[in-house]
Amino acid sequence: MSDAPVAPDSTRDMLRRVPLFEGLADDDLIDLSESSKRYTAPPGLLFIEEGADGNALFVILSGEVEVTKRDGDRQIVLARRGAGDVLGEMSLLEQVPRTASVRTTAESELLEIDAGMFQDLLNKRPAIATSLLRTVAARLRSSESLLVQGDKLAALGTLAAGLAHELNNPAAAIQRSASLLDEAFSNWRARTRDLDALSLDAGERAARDALEAEAAIAPRVGANPAEETRLIDWLEALGVPEPWDIAPAFVEFGWTVEKLAEVATGLSDHAAPIIRWLGTALAARQLLAEIELSSKAISAIVRAVKSYAYLDQAAVQNVDLRMSLEDTLMILNHKLKHGVEVVRDYDPDLPRIEAYAGELNQVWTNLIDNAVQAMDGKGRLEVTARRLGDEVEVVIADNGPGIPAETQPRIFDPFFTTKPQGQGTGLGLHIARNIVVDRHHGRIDVESAPGRTEFHIVLPAKLSDGATPGPSTQPH
Repeated sequence: MSDAPVAPDSTRDMLRRVPLFEGLADDDLIDLSESSKRYTAPPGLLFIEEGADGNALFVILSGEVEVTKRDGDRQIVLARRGAGDVLGEMSLLEQVPRTASVRTTAESELLEIDAGMFQDLLNKRPAIATSLLRTVAARLRSSESLLVQGDKLAALGTLAAGLAHELNNPAAAIQRSASLLDEAFSNWRARTRDLDALSLDAGERAARDALEAEAAIAPRVGANPAEETRLIDWLEALGVPEPWDIAPAFVEFGWTVEKLAEVATGLSDHAAPIIRWLGTALAARQLLAEIELSSKAISAIVRAVKSYAYLDQAAVQNVDLRMSLEDTLMILNHKLKHGVEVVRDYDPDLPRIEAYAGELNQVWTNLIDNAVQAMDGKGRLEVTARRLGDEVEVVIADNGPGIPAETQPRIFDPFFTTKPQGQGTGLGLHIARNIVVDRHHGRIDVESAPGRTEFHIVLPAKLSDGATPGPSTQPH
């Protein structure tokens, strides 16, 4: 960046063409030009950095710059600015760190006005403050709109990746069980042929048929590694080949060593082949049960996604808050299941409410996602919903480090974030507040101290804007 001296008259003439300063008197323009620094900046120069102190205002006299904001690994382009534009006014007015970065995209002439000179200018010409406020408001609307869309796309990508992971587990289980099922049925048919070749008396045939009937209806009781080990040893002693292939299935359906020993007593010399045949049948049934369980898991995820997004339904719904919260927890399960204990407390008398259902789910998503991040993925998440007269209250609490008291009044401000610089856009809570307060005429507050943060969301049971609710959101 070159800061070679420039004739004050030249700077003054250029400033006169800047809309913000067009009403200034010649003396004011001369003072401004003489007390400011004029630079020639090469392409690619970063002269405002996100997170740095906002101690100066910049005026683009010529050239072009690009305004960007970090969001994790993403660099979001907010705007391009050219000659006559003013930059850095937001952090200078609020005395807060820069909320975005600015880099030249072409050789540019820049004028740097320090905080003291800018304050003197405002004192002399208060009308400039009004003009700046209009500029700030317009940029806030533009940046917020752009970042909201970017956040939505990023959130969609994150949710899609999480759902893909959630769906992959049961899908892989189905594929694995299906591939083993053909072998299991082949083994069962082979064991059946072996059994048919034996000379079973009437009592043994009756016992075999009774065992088959019982095996068909035996409930699953789950795995028990210790019992499996005992059963393998017992089956091996009985003379059953490869007992480790069938012991898990026996245990899964509640067959113990003692129960099989009692069965074997009535089968005389044919106990080993009959018990092996029975274990092979149970192994096939175990695979079928795993396929059924996995397919139900996929159906539950798909139902939750459909309900979460309120596909093919009107914007305003009669919302079951319990299901709304549960759908969100299901969607975010990939972030919860590795160390977050979820504690639910839903009022049994919780009424349905009229709400913009999809937007309400966005509130839950933002709050729960923030809580998980605050706890660094491990901790206790409490989700509470209760009736408050003609209103309902949802409380989402975590046992993370808490929000510092000095920052709590600003957490709903646009672009304000307590996360490390460059992580998040600072719009999640701002959007949540707009949805709760502006769209639903409700209230959202925070209570936080080290070790506990609670967000309280109070919503009316009926919308007061005359919106007509759609059909019930109860899943089919």
